[in-house]
Amino acid sequence: MKEKDTASRNEQMLNLPVEVVIPKLAAPTIVSMLITSIYNMADTFFVSQLGTSASGAVGIVYSAMAMIQAFAFMIGMGAGNNISRLLGGGKTEEAKRYASVAWFTGFALGCVVAALGMTQMEQIVMLLGSTETIAPYAVDYARYIFLAAPFMMCSFIMNNLLRFQGLASYAMVGITTGGILNMVFDPILIFGFGMGTAGAGAATGFSQFVSFCILLFMCNTHKDAIHITPRNYKPSFRIYGRILYTGVPSLARQGIASVSSVMLNSIAGQYGDAAVAAMSIVSRFTMFINSVIVGFGQGFQPVCAFNFGAKQYDRVKKAFWFCVKVATAALIVLCGISLLFSGNIIALFRKDDAEVIAIGTFALRAQLITMPLWGYYTMCNMFSQSIGYGVRASIISCARQGLFLIPVLAILPRILGLRGLQLAQPLSDILAFFLAFVLTRGILKELDRKGMAEAAKRP
Repeated sequence: MKEKDTASRNEQMLNLPVEVVIPKLAAPTIVSMLITSIYNMADTFFVSQLGTSASGAVGIVYSAMAMIQAFAFMIGMGAGNNISRLLGGGKTEEAKRYASVAWFTGFALGCVVAALGMTQMEQIVMLLGSTETIAPYAVDYARYIFLAAPFMMCSFIMNNLLRFQGLASYAMVGITTGGILNMVFDPILIFGFGMGTAGAGAATGFSQFVSFCILLFMCNTHKDAIHITPRNYKPSFRIYGRILYTGVPSLARQGIASVSSVMLNSIAGQYGDAAVAAMSIVSRFTMFINSVIVGFGQGFQPVCAFNFGAKQYDRVKKAFWFCVKVATAALIVLCGISLLFSGNIIALFRKDDAEVIAIGTFALRAQLITMPLWGYYTMCNMFSQSIGYGVRASIISCARQGLFLIPVLAILPRILGLRGLQLAQPLSDILAFFLAFVLTRGILKELDRKGMAEAAKRP
């Protein structure tokens, strides 16, 4: 990277007001996240036109995609956080090693996932919570997802590597292009070529491959980006240890979310395919709203990690509270609007199935009421992970869809039946919010002590 580019990035990260630099970095990431959520919803929408069982298949296979994403984010965010702190400390050569180790490790892991998925397809979809009637549709959809696993994994890794370098606009090009292609090819392959759910899977797999190619091009042709090359692939126990320590919160968050999703699908299956389809639609829509918050938080992370590496602790805290306020305000507005049209939102996907609409509408309304808490919770998770508080970050990331949701799912439906299933996530959200508050309060106090100690060293 050129010295001029490095100096410009340092100036942006360390000196521009956080109210300016975070939205600037977040804007392309929000676009990427929204496009990703939209094409996930497009899959659900188009497949839902094939029937309730086909609609349920998207929710089943999404659990497998979430697991692939979980491992990719563990590697990508683990390496990215370290890269950002290393760049903040002026250690560019070491940052290059982290980038190449992450990429080649991810590609190898993706090949293993593809091999396992293609050879154990039927067993996997049943383990993911499929019913017998949903399984054929899920197998058709999953086949192409597993084929694309190496490219999907590396795309997520490169996306994180770029944005932790403050280059989220490059990542946006790859993610957005792939997402748009997916939405274009969905109806063509599903209906035009009569491929059904297999067409949705093929469209997703192809779009992920295109994103992979664009992101690799961005990484290796722009002078201000760290290049991914075999000569920088110099793995060591220390590098893997740092990647895992920083990245495990992402694996915990998304991995446990996958486990709870499988559990939710299995319990919903007891109430029929309509319940599986309804909860899948609710999940896609709430993810769409949350993508705005996650995208904004991902603009915060490089600023947070960079300034922590430069020992500007007051700026780290200022950035955190700015993001909490913006995220919470945005969620209040988005959830308020969505509450007014909750029934119409579910009907948009399955207008001919009254049972899906009834189940989905109640579940969506319940989740929208507690969603404003996600602003604080999400920023606590990203904040603690970005500055290297791996254990506490892992606990926070596991809480909402793991530590609390799994036991709530195990208990509440036994007491309240279907209502318990619909209320499980909102109750888990409330409990996770209070846990995040307690743990983050301790981290903020530690930052205060670090800041005072650093100030005492200055003349």
